[in-house]
Amino acid sequence: MIDARAARNDPDEFRRRLARKGAAEAFDAWLAADERWRELVPRVDELRAKTKLKGKPTPEQLEEMRGIKEELQAAEQELAAAEAERDTLGLRIPNPPADDIPDGGEDDARVEREIGEPPQFADPKESTEIGRFDMDRAARMSGARFGYWIGDTAQLALALYRFALDRIAAKGFLTVLPPVLVREEALYGTGHFPSDADSVYAVTADGLYLSGTAEIPLSSLHAGEILDAEELPLRYVAFSPCFRREAGAAGKDTRGMFRVHQFNKVEQFSLCLPESSWDEHELLLANTEELVRELGVPFRIVTLAAGDISAAAAKTYDVEIWFPSMGRYRETASVSNTTDFQARRLGIRYRDGKGPEPLHMLNGTAVVDRMALAVLENFGGEVPDVLRQYGAPARVSS
Repeated sequence: MIDARAARNDPDEFRRRLARKGAAEAFDAWLAADERWRELVPRVDELRAKTKLKGKPTPEQLEEMRGIKEELQAAEQELAAAEAERDTLGLRIPNPPADDIPDGGEDDARVEREIGEPPQFADPKESTEIGRFDMDRAARMSGARFGYWIGDTAQLALALYRFALDRIAAKGFLTVLPPVLVREEALYGTGHFPSDADSVYAVTADGLYLSGTAEIPLSSLHAGEILDAEELPLRYVAFSPCFRREAGAAGKDTRGMFRVHQFNKVEQFSLCLPESSWDEHELLLANTEELVRELGVPFRIVTLAAGDISAAAAKTYDVEIWFPSMGRYRETASVSNTTDFQARRLGIRYRDGKGPEPLHMLNGTAVVDRMALAVLENFGGEVPDVLRQYGAPARVSS
C-alpha cells in the first residue's frame, strides 16, 4: 500500500515513478476515487453533527431530524461505497520503484558482476540426466511439473538447506519453520494478491491458500503489531515447501525440474528502520552471494528493471547461476526491498518516541532447489566439499 498522504501531496512524482511499472492509469483512478471519498467525508460529518440536539427537541425539530437522518443514511452509504472503491483500486497500485534501477522489462536487467567461469562441456547434460529424479511417476500421481528427488539427489538437496540455515543463523537470524497454508489477508498483505492470484493454489473448502514463498507467512508474523525501534532489525531465516501454479509460464521450461509446482526454499526476512533498509538490502544480497560462492558455481548478480519486479518490491537483485544444459544464466534467488509497502498493508509499525510509523520489510532467497540442480550440471554429479559436511554424498549417482 502506498503512502496516501504523500501521494496526495505530490501526485506528479508518484505518477512518474509508477509509470515505470505501467501503473500510472491505476494511480490516477485511485486518486480520483480518493478525492471523491474526501469530498464526502465533511458532508457526512456535518449531517452527523446536526443529529445531536441539546435538550428536549420540539415537534418541528423532530420532523426536521427525520429528514436529516434519512439524508445521513444515504450519505453514509455513498461514503462507504466510495471508500470501498478507493480501497479496491488502492490494492492494484504497486510499490513505486527505486530511481536507481533500470527502465524496461525482463530483458533490461543490469548486470552488476559475474563470478566464476562457466564450464565447457562437449555434451552438457541436464540435471535430471545426472541426478536421480522420477517425473513420470510423479506425473501419474500429481500431474505435470512435479517430481520425486530420490537417493543421493535427495541427500544433496537436504544438505543444501541445512548448509544455508546454519550459515544464516550464525549471522544472528532467528530460524523459523512457518505454516505453508495462509489466509487471503496474508496474500493481500504481501502484495501477491491481486497481482499474482493466478499462480496461487487455493484450498477453497477452508478459505486457505498454499504459500508460494516463506516470505508470505513471515511477513504476517508481526501483522498488526507496534514494535519498539530498539528491537529492530528483526531478522529471520525460514525453511518451507513452496507451491506455485505457474499459470503465466505455459510452455516455459517444460523439460526437467527447473520449473515445477512444488519446491523447497530457505528464505531470509528482515524488518528494520526505514533509514537502514538499503543497507539491509545489501546485507541480504551479500549473505546469498556468500552461499553461492561457497558452492563454487559460476553466477552473476543483476538488478531487475522496473517493469520486471514484483508489485511489492521497490528494488530487486537476482542471483543467476550458469546452467550448462541451457547455455545461459538463470534466476535462482531474488532479494527485494519492499520499503514500507507490505508494512502498511499488514499494519506493522515501530515507535521511537513519536507516533508509530510503518517500518521497512525485506526478503531474499538464501537457497532453493534450483541451486542443487545447478550443482549437478556444473560439476557433473560431483558434490562441493561444503555440502558433504551436511550429509551429501561425494558424488551423486542417477
